[in-house]
Amino acid sequence: MSLFLEETGELGITNTQYGILMVLKERPGVDQISLAKLLGLDRSTTGMVLGKLEKAGLVGRFIGTHDRRRRNLALTDAGAAMLERLAEPARRAQMHVLSPFTPEERTMFLGLLEKFVGKFNNTTRVPIQAHLTSGEPAFDPSHWQ
Repeated sequence: MSLFLEETGELGITNTQYGILMVLKERPGVDQISLAKLLGLDRSTTGMVLGKLEKAGLVGRFIGTHDRRRRNLALTDAGAAMLERLAEPARRAQMHVLSPFTPEERTMFLGLLEKFVGKFNNTTRVPIQAHLTSGEPAFDPSHWQ
């Protein structure tokens, strides 16, 4: 069992579902294709996970304002409440993963991980585009200090 599920298991949310909820919090109205690219997921997996989140009442779909053929996504009130409930368990899981390192080593490790992902991202089947479009690093070590 993953460390994330050990911490969040009672809430019934996987790390992929958590990632989707976090993106929808930061980018309300994003469409499914863009969401998949931001997380480095294939479209069919994204669709399947979104279906489960929608069925659970955590995510809603609505017709796009610029393209009526697209369905944009947003957190529901229940989805926002779930994210609040997940905040502390997710923080504990992150701290557990990084616990072998001192604060300085965490910064170094996350910087090296950022460099590694950046070097090979475009060679993967589904490249992550989150940090490429925002200009912000994908990993912010200050969150884990």
